[in-house]
Amino acid sequence: MKHRIVVLGAGYAGAFAAGNLARRLSPADTEITVVNAVPDFVERMRLHQLASGQDLAPRKLADLFAGTAVRLRLARVTGLDPERRTVAVTGGDGAGGGGGEGELGYDTLLYALGSSVARHGVPGVAEYAFDVTGRSSALRLRERLAGLGAGGTVLVVGEGLTGIETATEFAESRPDLSVALAARGELGAWLSPKARSHLRQAFDRLGVTVHEHTGIEAVEPTRAIAAGGTSLPADVTVWSAGFAVHPIAAAGGLEVTGTGRIVVDRSMRSVSHPDVYAAGDCAHAIGDNGRPLPMSCASAGFTAMQATAAIIARLTGGEVPTTGLKYHGNHISLGRRDAIFQMVDGDVRAKSWYLGGRTAAWLKSGVLNGSGWSIAHPTFGVPKRRRRLATAADRAGVKTAA
Repeated sequence: MKHRIVVLGAGYAGAFAAGNLARRLSPADTEITVVNAVPDFVERMRLHQLASGQDLAPRKLADLFAGTAVRLRLARVTGLDPERRTVAVTGGDGAGGGGGEGELGYDTLLYALGSSVARHGVPGVAEYAFDVTGRSSALRLRERLAGLGAGGTVLVVGEGLTGIETATEFAESRPDLSVALAARGELGAWLSPKARSHLRQAFDRLGVTVHEHTGIEAVEPTRAIAAGGTSLPADVTVWSAGFAVHPIAAAGGLEVTGTGRIVVDRSMRSVSHPDVYAAGDCAHAIGDNGRPLPMSCASAGFTAMQATAAIIARLTGGEVPTTGLKYHGNHISLGRRDAIFQMVDGDVRAKSWYLGGRTAAWLKSGVLNGSGWSIAHPTFGVPKRRRRLATAADRAGVKTAA
């Protein structure tokens, strides 16, 4: 029987890994199934653009996987049983066949279900706030903004990359609105002094009001309540105060952190279940600097490359290579014509040098386009020869279907 590889999620990490596995392992030996809830590849890094009213052409996963032996199963993952090596799914159907309630068996599992918005238990966020962590939520926000007349107020909560990009995108796209950002600390505190100054100048140029050292403790239909009872007007509140992972991994018995991220070794293999690998936001991976990788697109790329290389090596009897897990900088869009690229050192501390303005915006656009392109061309720059699985003796301990 063929070795069954199941990839959960087709975001930046899952789609890239699935395409690589399909193009580098022989279809005579392996069966690769990708489970995803929607038929399109979602460019999460562009969702604030989608919400602002820009049109982003959807890319069908079936088209991205064309020419490979990847089986696409359109369904939602509802459970995981790593002892039985099964995944419970519900709804949809696809090239993999099936619909409604179902169960998929695997020999090797790559868990890449990503993350969603973290509400932190703040009252009113679930009922009244919007977010840009998924296509459906971004479209919901897009519709709300489209119905907001001149002079309407938008409050973005969170001073991270998502919050900054969302606030500046909205301010540039809708100059008729009053856009503000609530930051728990100082805006751009992690940037170098010159980059921080560039960021503040961009906020001033776009007319974005910044409320620093302002934690939001409740969200209501037309306002947000800050610590101390201060009221901030908000016809629309956009919550970008962090990410959270789905509890499926924890509920299935995998070893996870307190936040539910799967604990993996250097090869992205679960420390509790060797048949399971994790990549992207759901993986608690330690970078080359000895610190956990943050939830980001860059981490998705790093961990997906490492997990893919490890799976291929172990199945084909090769030595598991070590891919780099090192950040080189943060890239922040400030609307369509401005951006900041901040170089960092090995401890992810800002270096004095940064790139800003139109050149940085052009570079960021190239990064976004390149990320999408790499999904459809996952093996660019590597040998095209597909590798056969090693014999049972060679791969000692790798399980195959009975």
